[in-house]
Amino acid sequence: MSRRVLIVGAGPSGTACAATLHQLGHDVTVIDKAVFPRDKCCGDGLTTNALRILESLQFDPSRVLDWQNCSEIEVRSPSGKPIHLNLPPDNGIFAAIAPREQLDYALVQHCRDMGITIHEGHGFVSFPSHNADAITVEIDGLDLMTVDYVVAADGMWSPVRKSLGLNSTGYLGEWHAFRQYVGNVTGSAATQIHVWFEKDLLPGYAWSFPLPGNRANFGYGILRTSDRSTKFMNDTWRDLFSRPHIVEALGPHFTPEDRHTAWPIPARIDSAVRSSGRVLFIGDAVCATDTLTGEGIGQALETGIAAAHAIDEATTPSEVRAAYCRQLDATLLADHRMSAALSRVLAHQLLARLVLALVNTNDWTRRNFVRWMFEDEPRAAVLTPRRWHRQFLRRPGAYRAS
Repeated sequence: MSRRVLIVGAGPSGTACAATLHQLGHDVTVIDKAVFPRDKCCGDGLTTNALRILESLQFDPSRVLDWQNCSEIEVRSPSGKPIHLNLPPDNGIFAAIAPREQLDYALVQHCRDMGITIHEGHGFVSFPSHNADAITVEIDGLDLMTVDYVVAADGMWSPVRKSLGLNSTGYLGEWHAFRQYVGNVTGSAATQIHVWFEKDLLPGYAWSFPLPGNRANFGYGILRTSDRSTKFMNDTWRDLFSRPHIVEALGPHFTPEDRHTAWPIPARIDSAVRSSGRVLFIGDAVCATDTLTGEGIGQALETGIAAAHAIDEATTPSEVRAAYCRQLDATLLADHRMSAALSRVLAHQLLARLVLALVNTNDWTRRNFVRWMFEDEPRAAVLTPRRWHRQFLRRPGAYRAS
């Protein structure tokens, strides 16, 4: 039975949901208040999991002008010791950097090429009617639309969730991140991913992700706590650019581009509102970000696809909601709990140094850690036997054929 579905938000979660529903034979419309291409504050990193999902959606990386594959990583311990890690240089792509301005626009175009209707510059306004039979949506600049389901892919501040009275007052996310593009990168950061576990950022970290043309995405993510004020975060941001090991990696003449941007990171899928009536929440709207790394694109794609399958496979709204929750519990919930536990460990400098020293024990530990770090397998795969398989940490990457 074909369903009429409105998706609010055309980021990765919304487009993944739209593409999946369309492939399953449903009538899909997407709206977004923005006009693409538009910048999105993000680290721009794509893990192995995210890459495999994009491939399954038949997304073509060549649509992204500044797409950058990367297999060399340097992780710096709080002790100051560097750890050199390598993802497989062949047999597929295991990590890539794709500027969100370009990636999100390419995903929108990918959906349009499939025949999906996308209205840019038209935001969600309200629900004039939401009953047992259907849901009517008021959209800025468009006629009222009556559909069977609404999928809210409208971010952490979700206007859809707010309209239903489901917002958490004062919620600012579990993490906060800063990002700025830098040019004239002549050090190792021109070709390598750098992750710095700075003592004052734990369990957070600073990063540099390489881009074509001697550019990089530079930033840091930090856990929100009562003693980390806005002033502290701003002062830390300015100080990072003068730390010798960071200057060495970027090169002595690197140049920050434009202004820095900052954004909150929601990472509490264990307690977030997932659905209400005929509405499902996905991506940042369901707080699906990895609480260990702040990575959210892979999780956004997963939630979008899970919502699509719940709508396709279940019959009634209550069954759809239950199916969606079961899917999130079966995948992201276990990984969230594992990430939360590891984050508590990394919050302590001595424990963080010990963990990274163990990672650096030998080639075997380095090889398997880096594949786990980049989500070649689910975070909690070791503790969830149903996800074990013969090719554990030995599968090919994404886009091997290309």
